[in-house]
Amino acid sequence: MTDHRAIFQRAQAACASRECWSPYPEMPKLYPDAETAAPAGEAAFRAMLGKPFALDLPGVTGWVGEEVSPYTQAPLGITYPQADPQALFAAARAALPGWAAADPDARVMLLMEGLDRLYARLFTLVPAVMHTAGQSYNMAYAGSGVNALDRGIEALVYADQAMRSVTPRADWARRFGRDEIRLEKTYRLVPRGVAVCFTCASFATWNAWPSILASLATGNAVIVKPHPASVLPMAITVRVFRDLLAEQGFDPNLLTLCLDTVADPLGKVLIQHPDCAIVDFTGSARFGQWVEANAHPAIAFTETSGCNTVVLAGAEDLDAAIRSLATTMCMFSAQMCTSPQNVYLPPTVDTPDGPVPRDVVADRLAGAIDALTQDPRRAGMILATVQAPQTLGLIQWVRDQAAGRGRILLESRGYEHPDFPGARTATPLLVQVGKDAHDLYAEERFGPIGFVIDCDSPEDALHQATEDARSNGGITGFLYARDEGFIARAETAYARAGAQLTINLTGAMPLNFAAAYSDYHVTGLNGAGNATLTTLAFVASRFAVAQSRRPTRFHD
Repeated sequence: MTDHRAIFQRAQAACASRECWSPYPEMPKLYPDAETAAPAGEAAFRAMLGKPFALDLPGVTGWVGEEVSPYTQAPLGITYPQADPQALFAAARAALPGWAAADPDARVMLLMEGLDRLYARLFTLVPAVMHTAGQSYNMAYAGSGVNALDRGIEALVYADQAMRSVTPRADWARRFGRDEIRLEKTYRLVPRGVAVCFTCASFATWNAWPSILASLATGNAVIVKPHPASVLPMAITVRVFRDLLAEQGFDPNLLTLCLDTVADPLGKVLIQHPDCAIVDFTGSARFGQWVEANAHPAIAFTETSGCNTVVLAGAEDLDAAIRSLATTMCMFSAQMCTSPQNVYLPPTVDTPDGPVPRDVVADRLAGAIDALTQDPRRAGMILATVQAPQTLGLIQWVRDQAAGRGRILLESRGYEHPDFPGARTATPLLVQVGKDAHDLYAEERFGPIGFVIDCDSPEDALHQATEDARSNGGITGFLYARDEGFIARAETAYARAGAQLTINLTGAMPLNFAAAYSDYHVTGLNGAGNATLTTLAFVASRFAVAQSRRPTRFHD
């Protein structure tokens, strides 16, 4: 194995300082030997299509595979071994003792090696993500690739910190009357057991890798339950780590894969299994709420939907603010948990050139979004594809609902992808409604759908936005304002609502970009989820501390 200690120590420093750092280049052309690695990775992906995926799992009962490429709308044709959940839990339990007994530092370094091996397969993972999640090439590389790897390292840093906070032994002495009692105390880190990691269809690796590594680093076993539409990135991940574990003398059944189908889901079966000790869930709010209510006695870490809000009260450069907002609302067809959905506008927006009427701002936002989608090549890079066919139905439903309750600012339409003519695509739908349409906009409408909401004043816009985030779940919020007093009030209001806040950001950086080692993702303070990537709380409860004590046997 390669020595990864220097990179790990640099990651520890970055987590402490919250500065910008990554061991990986975010541009594909900067990848080592990119000219040969990229075509080789693509060829490796193509070689997997239409075939059984080689993965030796315990308790295999059959083969399943339902993945359809959003780019071609044709099945990938890959089938995967479907294992009996009871057999997976039994195999995981049997694998635990040796792994739990391993030195924590050795576990962390082994997992760093696993991330390094995923990086070596990055150009195979990129098309795997594209043709399951529907992301663009650049997003699959940067977001689901190197940034997800960074999040994995970040989770290992906090796992290491949590475990090191417990000293392995202590000498203790105290007088009781005339006697001095001296004890030797030993403290053991005891993993909780078997974790089940649910992954979502649109951004599997970004949430799964930190969750898997947090559980493995703290001595647990993991069963990965991927979404049936996005299995391949997780199958590659599991195979890489299983090979590594076996190579290093550990039982590979510490990490397994549990496949189900849309028609016959296994999620509740896994969560309600008596050996399920940890649940990591990324997905819909509805099932996430069920997980939080029913996982006990397992502990649950959830990230669900986010009704993300924008308060546009003022701007030093309104055109720049609108461009940044439009770009972020278009990115990956708003299929990210941090995509802005609701733009709350007062009657006028404050600018250095005077107040701009709300309807003018709304029309300019629609125009900016429309301009981004006119050129198919540009649209392909920004919008990519629509992951699920059901999203197209949702767009039409919202359009029909909004038509009688407000103003259609921008119609949604399909665009022809320049490289994949059969791709499933849709440009954003943007509608303007009043606060009386609260039932329509106050929950996540996953996909390229945006709302402009008429408010009575800047204060009313802030109140509506933060109350919606608090009540309905909001991961992040965005604010444009010129008044520093208003900005200060907004920071407090968003913090109380449990949503992260970005203020007056314009330029090339996407508004919802979350930097590993620096940006916290989800607060756990509202319905968008109960876990944060990444804090000590994300890892510390994945193990317990058991102690033993006895009279000191040897005196100085």
